[in-house]
Amino acid sequence: MQVLGLDIGFGFTKVTDGRSHQIFKSVVGEAAEAAFTNTISPDGEPGAHRQIAIGDESYFVGETAEAGSRGRGFTLDQQQLLSRYARVLAATAIAPLVPSGEPLRVVTGLPISFLRRHRDGLAALLQQRQQVTITRADGSTEDKQIHIEKVRVIPQPFGALFHHMLNPQGKIGAQRFIKEKIGVIDIGFRTADYAISDRTRYSERGSQSSDAGISLAYTAIANALTEQAGVQVELYRLYEAVERGSIKIKGKRYDLTKLTERAFRALATRISNEINRLWADDWDLDAVVIAGGGGATLLPYLQPLIEHELLPVAADEDTRLLNVYGYQKYARHLWPDTAGATPPAAAKSTG
Repeated sequence: MQVLGLDIGFGFTKVTDGRSHQIFKSVVGEAAEAAFTNTISPDGEPGAHRQIAIGDESYFVGETAEAGSRGRGFTLDQQQLLSRYARVLAATAIAPLVPSGEPLRVVTGLPISFLRRHRDGLAALLQQRQQVTITRADGSTEDKQIHIEKVRVIPQPFGALFHHMLNPQGKIGAQRFIKEKIGVIDIGFRTADYAISDRTRYSERGSQSSDAGISLAYTAIANALTEQAGVQVELYRLYEAVERGSIKIKGKRYDLTKLTERAFRALATRISNEINRLWADDWDLDAVVIAGGGGATLLPYLQPLIEHELLPVAADEDTRLLNVYGYQKYARHLWPDTAGATPPAAAKSTG
């Protein structure tokens, strides 16, 4: 029996079994039969092509949908994410990592503001058997049955906390996270989640979600590009452009450096104001953990603004994966009789 950590995010979907992981954009599109396949593409590594069929419907997912689907689905609405896309995203993430029909146990998370309303629905959506067909880039297919027998849904930012607190076997590894009062700032694509663990106890008063996800900065950049170039760029198509520092639209290259700097600085200011207000009575915090895809991005802007000690982010650590690694470790803690796993530091990406 395997245990998995699964994170269905607005920006990216991630999964790990402790040995390997997948991460891809949370974009779903209709699958189209290719009239020609470029067999010399350097992108032909395992996992680069994501196509899955559930019932009579076949989907391109992630970067495959972005590149190859005429109709693509992407949302910043939690209800729509769960009702329209979560089932496909979860199946696409899980299927390559598990043997057909083997019982699975999964820990996943939701933003704090959505937890009470959507926890049971998400658990019911995932906890089932379903038959899927994976289609590889070369056209070969594989039928699999995904059998998730147990699901635990936890507050999203606690994933990062469990990643730091637990070892790969799900046992307590770092004592300071047991003995101290720790804050978590989890900056995702759609939301920013703030949580406090007071000697492992969840603090309701110091925990909440806000709309201050990294998508706010991307929206500001996209709106500026609309004014300059007359094109509305989809937010998920800005990831690589922002990282690169420029984007080419209709043959003209636009420098994003100043736009990005201004957008990130404004978002960091908003988050710091929210944190300093929310945690005004929690002046005795011992440290703050930064997590989420936007965490490392905004860290340089947040450091001078947050009035607490920020734990450093390791240079080789992808903050987008901290929650999902923590979910998997917590799954090992909940169900210690399940199969073993290797440390996330050694985890290999499958695409």
